[in-house]
Amino acid sequence: MEPARTLLIRHADCVATMDDQRSEWRGASVLVRGNLIDRIIPFGEPLPHADEVIDARHHVVIPGLVNTHHHMVQSLTRAVPQVQNAELFGWLKGLYPIWGKLTPDMVRVSTQVAMAELLLSGCTTSSDHHYIYPNGTRLDDSIDGAQAIGMRFTASRGSMSVGESAGGLPPDAVVEREPDILTDTQRLIEQYHDAAHGSMLHIAVAPCSPFSVSRELMREAALLARDKGVRLHTHLAENDHDIAYTREKFGCTPAQYAQDLGWVGADVWHAHCVKLDTAGIALFAHTGTGVAHCPCSNMRLASGIAPVRKMLNAGVRVGLGVDGSASNDAGHMLAEARQAMLLGRVGRSLDAFGCDHGPSEMTARDVLRLATRGGAQVLGRAHEIGQITPGYCADIAMFRTDTLAMAGAAVHDPVGALLMCAVPQVDHSLVNGRVVVHDGQLTTVDLPALVAQHNRFAKALAEASGA
Repeated sequence: MEPARTLLIRHADCVATMDDQRSEWRGASVLVRGNLIDRIIPFGEPLPHADEVIDARHHVVIPGLVNTHHHMVQSLTRAVPQVQNAELFGWLKGLYPIWGKLTPDMVRVSTQVAMAELLLSGCTTSSDHHYIYPNGTRLDDSIDGAQAIGMRFTASRGSMSVGESAGGLPPDAVVEREPDILTDTQRLIEQYHDAAHGSMLHIAVAPCSPFSVSRELMREAALLARDKGVRLHTHLAENDHDIAYTREKFGCTPAQYAQDLGWVGADVWHAHCVKLDTAGIALFAHTGTGVAHCPCSNMRLASGIAPVRKMLNAGVRVGLGVDGSASNDAGHMLAEARQAMLLGRVGRSLDAFGCDHGPSEMTARDVLRLATRGGAQVLGRAHEIGQITPGYCADIAMFRTDTLAMAGAAVHDPVGALLMCAVPQVDHSLVNGRVVVHDGQLTTVDLPALVAQHNRFAKALAEASGA
């Protein structure tokens, strides 16, 4: 057997490991062997020969960011005029008919566009919650796109089964039969899920929301996920209308709804949780249930400010998510982390007026930890990604410190400057030891051609739906 190929990231301004000691190394180098981090070499120690060398002078090096919630097909419906000012339910009602015209090629290309944006922002692992399957589309289309572009992927098999005629929010034309949902979900797990260390693909079970699936599907989906050893994901407590729907239809709070249906535990993560109450926070902390915090989307849809600091103080597992490209209209993971930091500070100021958002602000390193280790924990991968530590996967992002936006700031604190200053694009990025961004350019796809094709599909989708 040939020895594993080596790559040396040499003489970084700073390597922020996000390890248990929160180590930050000035002038250090990182040796990658195959797909794993081999060691961190302090400044001044002899450097080994390597098959490939990346000069990391004038760079800050961090673990690849981890995105815990997305709807990648929505990149085809960014900035749609009729829903630009809508809240969640109105926004969904305006977009469901458009998404009902999706085709398999549209899903594949939009997945790659969303992943390209994430990769260029320093993100190396992403989940995606795809829950609408018209015109022969399948989750396989998203998986094909991810494998071609080279992103580590948790593909969540979403679903909707309760249409308007049965009291749900989506039109009947875009919901599925529950037996078909469960059958296809099992197929996907058995065909694609890889539980090995360093796996590039996980499958999660993800009925969409309390207002679009039945309680029976939630129960059956949880049983299936646990039988197959995969994770569970859904939306929960996103805004006031979501809370009202759960109370009216089920006579309980969202946290009680989750508990009653078996949707709490270390193998579960919920998106948003903007309106999660004190009892719900305590339940999530006690059971190890995770949360995907999506600050930009929550503001864009006027949903509110999630009580993230209160969650963290209670011991809840929290990661960050960019959410859908039509409710955020962007997919820059480092920008999402910056927004989480700023929104956490706004939340603190609102406490003086009786708003319950937690007792202290978020620091730059707090949110960087959420965007790396927090996301890894929420996705069940804390033992293999989210930090630069020997034996972990070589998922690494490198940002320049000699730019106009970082002028002055990088001299004082290059790690903090990533979050405090204008948000940069990544300069180099590795996924599983493979260079997928080099000198700011994607190495795995022809980005201009991809964007042009995506725009053609976006136009065709709008024309087909009359948008």
